[in-house]
Amino acid sequence: MADRDANHALRARFDDVYGQYNRLRSGMDDVQRRLAELRASADSDDGLIRATVGPRGQLLDLRLDRRIYRDMDAAELSRKIVTTVEQATAKATQQVEQLMADYLPADSGPMQFLKDNNFGSLLRRQDKIMREAGGDA
Repeated sequence: MADRDANHALRARFDDVYGQYNRLRSGMDDVQRRLAELRASADSDDGLIRATVGPRGQLLDLRLDRRIYRDMDAAELSRKIVTTVEQATAKATQQVEQLMADYLPADSGPMQFLKDNNFGSLLRRQDKIMREAGGDA
């Protein structure tokens, strides 16, 4: 009876994972299109700088108000540009996470990787399984 219960639980888990995979796979074209179109912008505190980035945080556009040259030296301008780009990148990252949350479980390795940018997150679950099974991981 125990084997039958274990098999039933395993089958239920497989069905769940398979369903998640099918949902992800069927929506992949939409996800790729939406990611390609994703843009995030941020303005500096004083409103003189506007940075727009893509889904990976790549700088796509940078707008500088002409008033910026009156009040800032090069070092201050550089710092403000970097800060503004970082803010736009944080927004883009959040948008990517929200988009992928429709397709991936919140506790999955890929979702954790999106949050912490740590490759170890991708294998954390598998590492745990291997440790519990007595593997060397």
